[in-house]
Order: sequence, then C-alpha cells, then structure tokens
Amino acid sequence: MSRTLRLAISLALLPTAALAAELPEQSLVKLDRINVFGSLDEVKQASGSAHYIDGETLEKFAYRDINRVLRQVPGVYLVEEEGYGLRPNIGIRGSGTDRNSRITVMEDGVLIAPAPYAAPAAYYFPVMTRMSAVEIRKGSASVVAGPRTTGGALNLVSTPIPTEASGEIDVSLGSDATLLAHGWAGTMGERFGGLIEGVRQQTDGFKRVDGGGDTGYGLNDVVAKLRWISSPEAARYQQLDFKIGHNTQDSDETYLGLTDADFAADPNRRYAASRLDNIQTEQDLYELRHLIELSDRVDLTTVAYRTEFARNWYKLNDVQGQSIASILEDPATYAQQYAWLTGAADSPADALRLRNNNRSYYAQGIQSVLGIGFESGASAHDLEIGLRLHRDQEDRYQNDDRYQMAGGSLVLTTDGAPGTQENRVGDAEALSLYVQDTITLGRWILTPGVRYERIDLSRTNYSTATGLRDVVLSVTETEVDAVIPGFGATWLLDDNLSLFASVNRGFNPPGPASGSESEESVNAEFGLRYGHDAFSTELVGFVSDYSNLVGTCTASSGGNCNIGDQYDGGEARVSGLEASLGYDFGQGGALSFPVSLSYTFTHAEFRNSFSSSFEEWGDVESGDRLPYLPEHLLHAEAGVVGERWRLALAANYLDEMRTVAGSGAIPAGQGTDSALVWDLSAGFKLDDQAELYARIENLTDEEYVVARRPAGARPGQPISAFVGIRLAF
Repeated sequence: MSRTLRLAISLALLPTAALAAELPEQSLVKLDRINVFGSLDEVKQASGSAHYIDGETLEKFAYRDINRVLRQVPGVYLVEEEGYGLRPNIGIRGSGTDRNSRITVMEDGVLIAPAPYAAPAAYYFPVMTRMSAVEIRKGSASVVAGPRTTGGALNLVSTPIPTEASGEIDVSLGSDATLLAHGWAGTMGERFGGLIEGVRQQTDGFKRVDGGGDTGYGLNDVVAKLRWISSPEAARYQQLDFKIGHNTQDSDETYLGLTDADFAADPNRRYAASRLDNIQTEQDLYELRHLIELSDRVDLTTVAYRTEFARNWYKLNDVQGQSIASILEDPATYAQQYAWLTGAADSPADALRLRNNNRSYYAQGIQSVLGIGFESGASAHDLEIGLRLHRDQEDRYQNDDRYQMAGGSLVLTTDGAPGTQENRVGDAEALSLYVQDTITLGRWILTPGVRYERIDLSRTNYSTATGLRDVVLSVTETEVDAVIPGFGATWLLDDNLSLFASVNRGFNPPGPASGSESEESVNAEFGLRYGHDAFSTELVGFVSDYSNLVGTCTASSGGNCNIGDQYDGGEARVSGLEASLGYDFGQGGALSFPVSLSYTFTHAEFRNSFSSSFEEWGDVESGDRLPYLPEHLLHAEAGVVGERWRLALAANYLDEMRTVAGSGAIPAGQGTDSALVWDLSAGFKLDDQAELYARIENLTDEEYVVARRPAGARPGQPISAFVGIRLAF
C-alpha cells in the first residue's frame, strides 16, 4: 500500500475491516476523511508532532477524567477545576487554557463545542468513558482543523460500530459513593449495522459544605449509531452513518474557592454561601455522514451536523457588589463579606447575589472533504479539498436573585425576573475552505496547504429593564477574513527514523462585539521521531511567536470585567521542548514490562509592556511570564503485564504556575502549587470475557492548589479508590 493510501486510513474505518474480502483495498483505505487524524501509521509519519492514545491505553487506568488522560501527552497544558474533568481547561503549546477556547475540539472529526465560533468557551465536553481513542495534533493540524489554529486540535473518537454482534458492560464503585457505569452493544451485517451506548455516572463529591449540602454530580449519556453500506455489486461504494446522542448533567458545583488560610486547614471545604450552587445541562447531537467512492482515486465524505445545548448555572456571583475573587484574595479588608460567605455572621437582606446563568446554544453545519489521489512524475499526491458551512448561536437570558445569610443558611429576599441581568444573543456564520496536498517523493513527505475562514459575527443586546425582547439596545456586527497557510515536511531517513518540521499561521477569531482584533501568530516546530520494535521516542522543539495575543473575559476567568470582552496583549512568545519515549523490556515474553516517559519544558513571556484591566495580566513589563503556563511537566509510567493480569503505576509532576503575569518569585496568592500525583491501576482477567480491575487515583493523597480561577484556591481530587468489573460479550 502506498504512503498516499496509508495517510487516508481513518480510525473510523476499523469497524468495516471485515468487509475487506468484498471490497477493493482502495475503497477501505479512503473512508471518512472528516476524521482528520486517522491511524497510528499516519501519526508515525506526520509532518509535525502528533499523538494517538488507543483504546487499550485508555482502558488501562479506566479514567473518566480527560485531564488524567492528556497528562501523558507532552505539550498539552491542563488547568483542573472541579476535580472530575467535567469542565476541562485544555491548551496546546501555550495557546491558553480557559475552557478549551484556544484549541479546536472535535468528536469524530466534527466541532463539538456548543457554539465554536460565537462562544468557544461554553461548558460542554464529551464523556471520556465513551471514547475509544484520543488524537492530538499540534501545529501541523492548522490547515485541516480550523478555525482555531494556534496550538492544535483534539479529536475524540467515539466507540465504533463493531464488525460482528458484540458488546461490553463496565461497572465500578468508588470513594464518595461513586458509581461509574458504561455499556454498549452493536453489530454489523452484510448491509446494515448499528450500536447503542449508555453512560451513568454519579457521586456524592469529595468536598464538604459548611452546615451540610451536596457537592457531587449525576450524568447520563446515550448515543445510538446506524450504518448502511452499498451492495458489493454496486458500481460505486457508498456508506451512510447516522448518529444521535443525548446528554444530561446535574452538578452541585461552585465558582467559590477558598482563602489560602482555609485551604491550608481543609482544602476540601466549601463555604456555606455555595450551598445552592448548581449547574444543570442538556445536550442533543444529530449527525448524518455519507461517503462515496467516485472512482479508484477520488472519494467524497460529507457530514451534516447539529448540536443543541442548554445550561443553567445557578451560583454565587458577589457580596454587596464585591466579587467573590476579591473577597477571597483579601479577607482582612473584606472581613464582613467573608463572614457572610462562611455563614459565621448574619448579613442584611439582599447582600448575597446568586445569578441564574441561563444560556442556550446551537451549532449546525455541513462539511465535505474531496480526496483525489494521483501521480505526477516521481511523486504521489493525496490532495484534499475541504468545505464547511457553519452557523452557531449563544443566547443569554439571565437574572439575579438576592439572598440573606441567616443562621448559616441562605434565605431568598428578592426574586429576579428572567432576562433582567443579561439579555443578548450572539450569532456566527462561517465559511471555511482548505486545500492540502500530501506529496510523497522518495523518502520525502511534503504537506503544503492553505485554509480560508470567512466569519460573520453579530451581537444583539436587548433591554434588561423588563426582560422582554421588544427593545433592541444595540446590534454590533464584525466581519473576519483570514488566510491561514501551512507547510510541513517529513524526511524518512530509514524505516525507523524520521525528521519533521512544520510552520503555520496561528489564528483565533474574535468574539461577537469583542472590540478586539483576531489573535495571530507564527508557529514552527522541528523534531525527530524514532520507532523500532519495543522502543519509540520523539523529540520536538517549538515556538509560537504572537504578533497579537488576546485575552478573553469569561465567568470562569474570575475577573471583574464584562463577559465576552477581549483584551489585546500585543507581542508574546511561547517556546519549548517536548520529549517522549516508550520501551517494553519484555516484549514477546511471558512477562511484559512497559515503561513510558513524557516531558515538556515551556518558556512563555510577553514581548512588550502595557497595562490591562484583564486581571490575569494587569500591569505587564516586557519579559514577564504568561499566567497558567507551567515551566516543567513530567509524566512517567511503569507496568508489568502477565498472561492474565496487569499492574501499572503512573506519576505526574505538575510544576507551579503563575496565575497573574509577572517575573521572579511568585507572590503569595498568585500561583498554584507544584505537585507529584501518583495513580495505581491493576487488573485480572477471569477469562477472555471478564476482567476485574481496581485503581487508586492520587495514591499519596497529595494536597495542592490546582487553580485560583474562577475565585479562590481550588483543590485537586484527593485520594480516591475504585473497584470494577468489565464484561465483554
């Protein structure tokens, strides 16, 4: 099989491998170009750093938390929030971590954020236990995986339709009355197939509210897939897939953290004022995907999609006009407000404001990728032409309720009318085009490409006087045009060793009515990749040179600013080194001893001086370090695998991070803690269909500050133990 064909293999193809005897080889290898990453073969020869986490690796620790999954990938930065990975904050190569808003996140190659253009920081992330693989591509993903091209792209590959009647049930019980249940069943016949899958998660939570209250969550997730394929006698192979999903979550989570003194005394404490904080969400997903092989060298993949997402996060916003972040940063100055937060003193009526952050979203579109394979002289080409027409919307219809703290309990004193706090709609329409050619010439693989984004953004502000939508206060419209070129090259020195390099334009569009320019940068990387038998390694240097770094005010960033406002940070540079290696000391023997290591070094600094009302920046001097970017990250893992059992130990070193830009020693209250977190996993196969397993997360019960946003110090998950059984049929 030629390199051109190998590059077109998609992970989504694996379920149809059983049709190999009936279909030509070229039909099989070209399926579904919407999945822009593909197989492990593509990762090994990609013209840039790429990582592929397969199903076996995911099952080893059975993580429900995407943060723990991604810690093994160098160049990926994570800021935890509630300890479960429900609302992750992911960045790649210094792109920024707030709500994944600076990277492209997809499920099965389709944008999955509730409103990826109008409101990329919206709070939805797919359920990790429903995924069969995770694919991460960094700078080289810029052309095919927009619109956000600065750091890279994350693609979550859902459970595929199996080739024959089969299924799995996975149930575990753990600390804090935790139940984690996941099951699927499916089959593929001669022409028709399908799959049904469900997830249930619930826990009482590891935090404890002063005076009592709930801190856990409950989650339900159901997905169904149907597939039709054309008959073996058809002149052109075709495949049609339909996917539908429904997700609900009820989480007693808060933005209210702790003061440093209270964190030191009990990191898992929650103040009485957070007792009513709760977020409820509902998401629906619809997707129709079609493939047709127009000829032996030409194929077309098209997907139409729509997602609908609604959420209401009812949570404490401020106390007598003072932000909760300000109170926790300086409890001495705001001693009275702090006493009300903790329930130590009674407050006046209306002193505490809780906000109904009620928002709804939709995203819909159609995207197609035309693949053309051809030869030109001594070179082989795999040309892709992609088109996406997309529309999304964020609808904010919020109100504030006022409470009194009385006897350690919250008492409602003023019930706000819907739409009287915020009443606005943000819309986005986008046209995306890209052309990329993968050229194989001897031992060279070249990937020139260019992407075009045309985005029309608008924000309509309605009067909050009555909460009705009969009075329009303002309409702001923004047009964005961006040409995003990229080029990558891989030199295959031999079958095991390759050198690669890529350079691309980084681009992040502004938000509706943000008043900011687009974020722009030039991103480059150079590396080597080696793999032979049981040994593999990769070493990469990277630099992202920003001509205009942008910061965005979100509720989760915790600042005293208007939600959605953006701030220009001017020039900045993020550079670093990524290294990974893996080796199996006993490959092929009765006992296997796999080990792996990944390390990231990052240097991130502003290249100009300025003053900003964006709290994470403040007064910046040239040379100041960027916030929420650790200098060192390390993941190490060692295991032993027998014929019927396995044992694995993983260690994650998390370096301290600044939470406010600056230089020199990190001031008290302006940083996170460094930490070494250990996870232990074990499994025993009863037979070919059943496995008992156990795991302990945070084995040494490390206590550490993972973040200071949205407000106050926030803890990582304490020691947690789980036992479970996995049954295949």
